[in-house]
Amino acid sequence: MKSIIKHRNFSKGALILVVALTLQSCFVAQDYVRPDLPEVTQELYRTDNLPLDSLSMADLSWKTMFKDSVLQSYIEEGLKNNMDVRIAIQQMNAAQAYAKQGKAGFQPTLNVGPNYTRQEFSENSQFGSIFSGGLNTYDITANLSWEADIWGKISSNNRATQAAYLQSVAGHQAVKTQLISSIASAYYNLLALDAQLEITKQTIDTRQSGVETIKALKDAGQVTQVAVDQNVAQFNNARALQVDIETAIFKTENTLSILLGKGPQNFDRSTLESQVIEENIKLGFPSTLLRNRPDVMAAEYGLINSFELTNVANSSLYPSLTLTASGGLQSLQLDELLSVNSLFANLVGGLTQPILNKRKLKTQKEVALAQQEQSLLEFKKTLLIAGNEVSNALFSYESETKKYEFRVNEVEALRKAESNSEELLKNGYANYLDLLTARESALTAELNIIDTKLQQLVAVVNLYEALGGGWR
Repeated sequence: MKSIIKHRNFSKGALILVVALTLQSCFVAQDYVRPDLPEVTQELYRTDNLPLDSLSMADLSWKTMFKDSVLQSYIEEGLKNNMDVRIAIQQMNAAQAYAKQGKAGFQPTLNVGPNYTRQEFSENSQFGSIFSGGLNTYDITANLSWEADIWGKISSNNRATQAAYLQSVAGHQAVKTQLISSIASAYYNLLALDAQLEITKQTIDTRQSGVETIKALKDAGQVTQVAVDQNVAQFNNARALQVDIETAIFKTENTLSILLGKGPQNFDRSTLESQVIEENIKLGFPSTLLRNRPDVMAAEYGLINSFELTNVANSSLYPSLTLTASGGLQSLQLDELLSVNSLFANLVGGLTQPILNKRKLKTQKEVALAQQEQSLLEFKKTLLIAGNEVSNALFSYESETKKYEFRVNEVEALRKAESNSEELLKNGYANYLDLLTARESALTAELNIIDTKLQQLVAVVNLYEALGGGWR
């Protein structure tokens, strides 16, 4: 008789398991498909120089992109010590822990522990008439519970946590890309300030000599005291400019210190003239932003996460199949607890269909759908911003490249004008105002040409970042 009962119980359990597996194969969550992105077209970069292949300068390592060995050492140091990078790593570690938990969703839950129960019965109750006073129960029980993934809820949750982890990885990569760009820009800015400081110091020496010359001309009766005063004022203006540049250098070094995760200090560096402007600009197709830009990748992983959570919310509306089992040792006497006769076991399987739950599940689904649509819009917005940044950086680089040639011609012309004005003034063929104007214009032009080269370098850095370079 007992064998027949056991056989029936086994048959029922097997039937439940077969039904669960059958339902699981019939009803699964939807698979994520990347949405149509009509924005990813050749017009995204807004340039006539359309990419001819998928190669992009973003595929280059930052060690290949930046050839200055001093700059390379600073970038390497920043990637190790920068606080934002270290914070991003901890965020990635937290997301990885949740991803591991998502994978464990397919496993059953199991807990084991000893228990002691004391029950006091009413003397007028059925059990009180049998057990005088009360009843002591001792047991060591193991409880096992497992939910079948019929509708793909557990699978969807697992994919959602994996997407969240990958989103954090992409976020870490985005921080690295931004950091490399910031370090390079700060470094180039220091080089430009050094060059401007050198020009200013040379100008100060020249103007000091000019003051002595104009005083001699005044003593000779060729100019008035007004000319001397104007030259002295111009000399002091250059000295004030030197102070401004030195202040800018001091602040830029402090900015670089923060980027490198260290205290304020002076930094060794090369020269602006030694920097090579990248001429082989490769954009790649706009669609390559989907695999190169960390923020675009992070936005899509956010969309995948929202999509999978919508699957979870949708599957929560349907019945869940749960198998629970418990077993162990149970006895009324503590000294008989470890006896073979104290063994017991229970197996329960059932389907649970939520009906009334204060609208929680329906609200959860509606919120998930809204968040999924929000993530989709964020994804498209991020992609459009990425294209805009590439377009701006490319146009700036091309503009500064054209401007540089004009700046060179301007400096050459104004240097000649300054030299000729000074010579004419000495020989009495020009007035001091012509010389002052020529000097001021020449200094401005020399500072401008340095700034133009700096903007070329910064535009290349910005383009490299905009295309998604630096994190590899």
